[in-house]
This record gives sequence, C-alpha cells and structure tokens, in this order.
Amino acid sequence: MEHDGLEKRWHRQTVLALVTICVLGLGSTGCARLPYTTQTVHEDQRTAVMLQREVSAAGYTHPVHLTPPQLSAILRGLSLREQQRLPLRWYAEEAPPNKVFREDELEALVPSLAAGLEKAGAEERVYFQVFAPGMNPRYRRDVTAGWLAVRDRYLHITLEYFHVQQPVNKEDAYDYNYPTPWTPPKTYLLYFEPGRFYLTDPATKTLAVDYREFLKTVP
Repeated sequence: MEHDGLEKRWHRQTVLALVTICVLGLGSTGCARLPYTTQTVHEDQRTAVMLQREVSAAGYTHPVHLTPPQLSAILRGLSLREQQRLPLRWYAEEAPPNKVFREDELEALVPSLAAGLEKAGAEERVYFQVFAPGMNPRYRRDVTAGWLAVRDRYLHITLEYFHVQQPVNKEDAYDYNYPTPWTPPKTYLLYFEPGRFYLTDPATKTLAVDYREFLKTVP
C-alpha cells in the first residue's frame, strides 16, 4: 500500500512538472514574438525600408504625409550614445553624443522613409537599414538600423544598430571559415535638438519628437 501511495504521488508530481514546463514554454514563446515584415518599400545596396506589423495593438496614426525635406530636418536633430553600465557610463558621458545620420545617408534614406510613412497602416511601423562596406566587405557590412512611427503629433524613433558590423547575408553565420552570427539589437540613449520638442508621449510614456511643433520652426 505504501509503495502504491509513493507511486501515485510520484505520478502526480511528474504530471504537474510537465504541465508547468508546457505553460512556461508557451509563455516564453509568446514573449519571443517580434514584429514581422509586411511589405518592402525599397531595397538596394545602400538602404532598405520595409513596413513591419506590430504584434500588439499600436494605434499609430498612419498614413502620414511628410515631405523628404521635412523628414530630413527632423532626422538631422537626432544624436545618440550607446547605453552603458556603470562605471563605463561615467566615461561615455564625457564624450558628446554622435550624430545619427550623415547627409549622404539622409539623401539615400529619406525618400523611402517618407514613402513608407504614407503606405503604413495603423498597426505598422517603418523599419530601415543603412548599409556601408564593413571591415571585411566580402563578409561584413556596416549597418545603422531602427524604426519610426507616428502617433498623433509624436514621431517615435528607435535605433537598434549604429554602425555595427553585421554579416552581408544571414547565411554567413554558418560559413565554415567566417562564422559571423547576426548581432542582437543594442540599446541607445537617443537625443533630439532642440530639446524642447523632445517630449513624453502620454499614450506610451516614452520620449518622441513633437514633429508638428518642430516643423513650424523650420524655414
């Protein structure tokens, strides 16, 4: 009888453990969901712009019409620092932030970004990549990438890569001689000048550019 009781308890504990593993597995799978591409707006050797659908309700106010000169004026105001942990953060803050885009990058990228904002729906963001030759151009290239989206008067901008060396093709990660796995997105501290137009969006509690007010100051 005692043996049967132990066997039943062991069986219940095993079933409970399996159920727990399944639930945790489903939860982790759900957390791993990422925005997915719905449309490629433009892609060449210099830039790529695509629409990505958010996995949860975003409520963006797309489509939005911004002319390339207007969008360029906004993006010129962006600068960043890579987020660091202490004590490296103290040294990083000694140096001025880096401009996000050079003029040649804006010239190549902005027309497609403006087209993307006019094509995007309420649950889509505009993802972009800017390419340059890497340290080993055959296998790697320099990548600056991120996404932007508009909600009412706020233009949200997130940078995931700033001049990061990435494999030219995703398949390069499996190259026998040059195994170059894709680097995960990094975290950056983004700034905008003039700072009075970089405000907290009440809907998301995150910083964004009040682009309507800013554009009133642009000749």
